[in-house]
Amino acid sequence: MNTSIGISPKNLQAVATELTKLLADEFVLYTKTRNAHWNVEGPDFHSMHIFFEQQYEQLDEIMDSVAERIRQLGHYAPATLQSFLQLTHLTEKLGEKNDSLGFIKELVTDHENIIIFIREKINLFANDYGDAGTSDYVTGLMEDHEKMAWMLRAHLR
Repeated sequence: MNTSIGISPKNLQAVATELTKLLADEFVLYTKTRNAHWNVEGPDFHSMHIFFEQQYEQLDEIMDSVAERIRQLGHYAPATLQSFLQLTHLTEKLGEKNDSLGFIKELVTDHENIIIFIREKINLFANDYGDAGTSDYVTGLMEDHEKMAWMLRAHLR
């Protein structure tokens, strides 16, 4: 059954395409945050292990909501590692050491890249594609990433 929500099929496809890129970015960031949780070492191990766990749990919820938004628009969400790696704007590059500061710097950069990507799409979704709902939705995601980046940045002071 076709999705008939007042947005043309062409615009629904365009929005879904951008959301698949966002989903891929979220998945890569989730995986990198899991890596930090699993592999962090140093005198702050315990607190950082817990902190990274809180962050990846939040990212897990974000990933699920992005995939569900794609489905709400009548499209399928990518769900393979290969597709995520082809769609992402992020890199899998890992630091040389497994210390918290190295992980944090890398994760802050990734959050900031996602924030910029989302910020560039807010008006595009609303104005060019007539999808105020997705525009509002990604605005909330941007705010979530801004808060997560702030929490990470606070460790670098």
